[in-house]
Amino acid sequence: MVSFFEHIPSAWRTAILISGLVLLWIIEGIAPRFRFGANRYRHAGTNLFFTLTTVIVNTGLAFLIVKASRWTGETHFGALYLVPLPLWLHTILALLMLDFIGAWAIHWVQHKTAWLWQFHKIHHIDTQIDATTALRHHPVESLWRVIALFVAIITMGVPFWMVMFYQSLSAFLSQFNHANIHLPQWLDNALSWVIVSPDMHKVHHSRYQPETDANYANIFSIWDRLFGTFVKVPDTLALKYGLDEYQDARYQDVGTLLKVPWEHAATIKENVSS
Repeated sequence: MVSFFEHIPSAWRTAILISGLVLLWIIEGIAPRFRFGANRYRHAGTNLFFTLTTVIVNTGLAFLIVKASRWTGETHFGALYLVPLPLWLHTILALLMLDFIGAWAIHWVQHKTAWLWQFHKIHHIDTQIDATTALRHHPVESLWRVIALFVAIITMGVPFWMVMFYQSLSAFLSQFNHANIHLPQWLDNALSWVIVSPDMHKVHHSRYQPETDANYANIFSIWDRLFGTFVKVPDTLALKYGLDEYQDARYQDVGTLLKVPWEHAATIKENVSS
């Protein structure tokens, strides 16, 4: 595994991303949890545009991640190198810390910081949550997520192959927990003690704010349980997705979504002027 992820070609990483997305999208079409009224293909097209912008930002800043992970691996810099650890334990702790700093913590900050929320809410405006929603992020938000991952690598000490392993795992599990599928309740409950299950993450996309500000985790559910942000609802079929002020159909179009953060800034400026 070390050798595979140490030398994984970009084509393989892309194949992992696409194959997981296609598989889950097919399953959603056969047995969806929710049956949405809008055009499924148009919805996927909008989200795939933002998937492309996420890939472009990540590719453009990949040198930061590569340099940081190569450097920590060569110099043994970072918290996880303070004491000798067997490879298996270093890997588990690295995955946990990358998930905590690079996913949970930055996600929590985006919800609690007004100007960061303006970009992150593009993800929450989606009213038809499915596997394609997983990478629906405004390009500016993608930038902050790369920076958070960079910080995690440097502070913890995560070598290159572990970062590649984490990113592959993170991409697939993000698609999985956003997927519009229904697992047997006992299985979903069992999974949610370790990883983020589909029903657990559905709560995070609820239009009801106390539920929107919960279940931030991406891979490991431990972070929400540890920090008191875990919320479980009796029936996820009763959830309503999206944000109250963005229910108009135009907010599912790419052009409008790209401008959403600036609409807020313009509104503040108008209020100050008046």
